[in-house]
Amino acid sequence: MNSSISDPPFHEAYKSLFEKIISNNEEINGLNNEVMVECELPLINIKVLEESDPVAREECKSNIARASQQWGFFQVINHGISSDILKRLRCEQEKLFRKPFHNKTKEDEFFNFSAGSYRWGSPTATCITQLSWSEAFHIPLTDILYSSNSSSSNSLSSTMEQFASTVSTLAQTLADILAEKMGHKSNLFKDNCLSNTCYLRLNRYPPCPIASEIHGLMPHTDTDFLTILYQDQVGGLQLVKDMKWIAVKPNPHALIINIGDLFQAWSNGVYKSVEHRVVTNPKVERFSTAYFLCPSNDTVIESCIEPSVYRKFSFQEYKKQVRDDVQMLGSKIGLPRFLKYEATA
Repeated sequence: MNSSISDPPFHEAYKSLFEKIISNNEEINGLNNEVMVECELPLINIKVLEESDPVAREECKSNIARASQQWGFFQVINHGISSDILKRLRCEQEKLFRKPFHNKTKEDEFFNFSAGSYRWGSPTATCITQLSWSEAFHIPLTDILYSSNSSSSNSLSSTMEQFASTVSTLAQTLADILAEKMGHKSNLFKDNCLSNTCYLRLNRYPPCPIASEIHGLMPHTDTDFLTILYQDQVGGLQLVKDMKWIAVKPNPHALIINIGDLFQAWSNGVYKSVEHRVVTNPKVERFSTAYFLCPSNDTVIESCIEPSVYRKFSFQEYKKQVRDDVQMLGSKIGLPRFLKYEATA
């Protein structure tokens, strides 16, 4: 049963899926729960980018590009966000998710967020392995900037604004470095990834009574250019490396960066958008905050290298294909839908 009035009604909403577990034991074995090694992601001190030594700066940039090619994930320290802001963000996020569930579903009325910002579970799930045991607020940066500048500004909106302004700059810096290491000075990110296209996602993963059978967040790749993640110390983030799931060891001083589908397509597969997931915990809740560097819907994604592995597509076209696949199949297909197949004799 739900632990409090703040938790989403998972059991009630997905009663039929839980009944399937009881009637069909094969479905319990749907998750890949092999024992995994806990690892530390490549750690990069981006303060080096401010040093006067050009050799040190170039080495730092090369480390960023190498991690993006080999892992698709890395972590950065000395990122410019104070520990005080991160602590306040966690505190305000916790208070937000402690609100009664029926209030959270009226986010435009109670929190000045756009309608539809609050999401939970997996509406299209047809089996227990497609269910994500989590809740989240997807908040466009324009909502955050408006709230922090309005007369109704509160501690949550001002803290989110401080966090978002710094990670926005960081995301642009990292994107420019990755483009530069591909041999391209590109205005793609500055011109198309704006406050009305990027967003924050505040995540909460409640304790799950059958944690071994249900994901906190289903395996997926991110649809954006870059994601910047701040997570707590509970752990639960896992990613695929060398065809195996590995657990990411939390680092309280670092932000996690991962490459999204759009960057993989733009780089012609040089930078890797890696499958990742969040596992649930039977006793402890987990919080995280993610920033997504997204372009406008009409932005065309075209490989910077020829011959291209992927055909050209707009961001809107890509998102529609993802939505259609999730609704039809229960999960995302992503970039394989946009491979350019050439006829052979």
